[in-house]
Amino acid sequence: MIEPHAPAPPGSPPPWSAPSGPGGPARLPVRPGTGRFLVLAGVFVCAACGLVYELELVALASYLMGDSVTQASVVLSVMVFAMGIGSLAAKRLRGLAAAGFGAVEATLALVGGCSAMALYAVFAWTGAWGGMWESGPRCLLVAFSLATGVLIGAEVPLLMELIQRIRRQDAGGAVADLFAADYVGALVGGLAFPFLLLPFLGQLTGALLTGAVNAVVGGALVLGLFRRDLTRRARWLLLLANGLVLAILASAAVLVDDFERAARQAMYGRDVRVALQTGVHEVVLTGGTHGRPLDLFLDGRLRVSGRDELRYHEALVHPAMTGPHARVLILGGGDGLAAREVLRHPGVDRVDVVELDAEVVRLARTDPGLSALNRHAYGDPRAHVTIQDAFGWLRGAPPAAYDVVVSDLPDPGITASTKLYSQEFYGLARRVLAPGGRLVVHAGPVASSPRVYWTVDATVRAAGLRTAPYGTGGRRAGFAAGPDRTPADRSRAPRDWGFVLAARTDPRPRLDPDGPRPRTLTDASLAAGARAARRTRIAGLPASTLLHPRY
Repeated sequence: MIEPHAPAPPGSPPPWSAPSGPGGPARLPVRPGTGRFLVLAGVFVCAACGLVYELELVALASYLMGDSVTQASVVLSVMVFAMGIGSLAAKRLRGLAAAGFGAVEATLALVGGCSAMALYAVFAWTGAWGGMWESGPRCLLVAFSLATGVLIGAEVPLLMELIQRIRRQDAGGAVADLFAADYVGALVGGLAFPFLLLPFLGQLTGALLTGAVNAVVGGALVLGLFRRDLTRRARWLLLLANGLVLAILASAAVLVDDFERAARQAMYGRDVRVALQTGVHEVVLTGGTHGRPLDLFLDGRLRVSGRDELRYHEALVHPAMTGPHARVLILGGGDGLAAREVLRHPGVDRVDVVELDAEVVRLARTDPGLSALNRHAYGDPRAHVTIQDAFGWLRGAPPAAYDVVVSDLPDPGITASTKLYSQEFYGLARRVLAPGGRLVVHAGPVASSPRVYWTVDATVRAAGLRTAPYGTGGRRAGFAAGPDRTPADRSRAPRDWGFVLAARTDPRPRLDPDGPRPRTLTDASLAAGARAARRTRIAGLPASTLLHPRY
């Protein structure tokens, strides 16, 4: 028979706060049930913060270096590997679980909160990610992924020890409770990043705020719930460390606007007039006033240069306009520059522009530099704009509706654009072409990326169209159309644009004898561009599809 416990004498501490030796029950200021709930709530918040750090690194790496699939794979695989290392390393701290967890969370808050700003600073002030600086920033990205992964991995065994010290239970039940809170927190963090932090705070401020939340919750959990497990010196050290981390994060948050302005000036020069995050792109406009040439950047990539955009847009539009052209569809081209060239041709009744980013269209209408460059194309009553993804729009478009389709989209080598260079996409474009209609595709540079260019050609042909490749020079030297631009290696900058003209019958790149005279393009230069493109031909390349992208 088990004897009942005698009641505690008046003034004695509650039984859940009784002293214990190392590894014994924790001395809590609250009941065990309440303490267990608070630990699981801390797991929930810390898991949400950890996933935000991961997504922040993936998003920033994709923006700075392009190829989102590769960057996501590198960051996540390195981080998951590091989490295993962190879990093994934390076994040595189980005897000091409370102090170890507090130190891990303070360090994680500092590393994760400052990672975005540090990477962006390296990107801005070292001439970006190419040339002589290529290995340094990429190593820094891997280092942040490793450090963040190690610290996130160290949380699990320490939290498991703390939960077991509150109330012993079977290992399976403790693991289930811990991982349930962890996974739900990861869900909340994963949803908060794209829908709250990124659109309302941006990448830098969002990361700093996440670090601050991480530091507050980690410090409060240890200092509030497990303070009796710490020596007086350990409590003060932990309080000082968390205060220092919060001070650093708060200072960075106060200075983040000045930092972003300085970083943009380092990347784009001191002539930045517009810089905004649209939810689709980061849009930057430089120049365009007082006689200075306009440059338009989308996600750090030079999309339009006022110095030579005329060569690009004339070569893109005018060969396709030879033949019937009453109804014209432009996919992309929200800057209005392709529409400007289309509207120069007599006999155009309607131009439909399908653009994903409404802010780019707004700037094309209202910005004095950009609207002057496109000659107020969107003020023409024949021009009609639809804000929608081009792929989705084509799926619902009426068949045989257009004489000309102009695909004015970002380079196919950018991962986000690969579906717009797929066989399925060109099949949809073929469906909307009227009999005798033509499709023209911007296919990236010919000379520097011949495999990508000829993959586009093979993909268009796989969609049932015959093709005529051609190109034109003119991209200003020393400035590549991407975040890998660097003055240290001017030879890396693409010097040309490649195009593919397609139709159901054999097309031939030439100018309409009854059309307007281009300023930079002639039949002779078109023929020369076609010969130069053919000399780079790579035969036998497979088509790119949605399920098997080849770029």
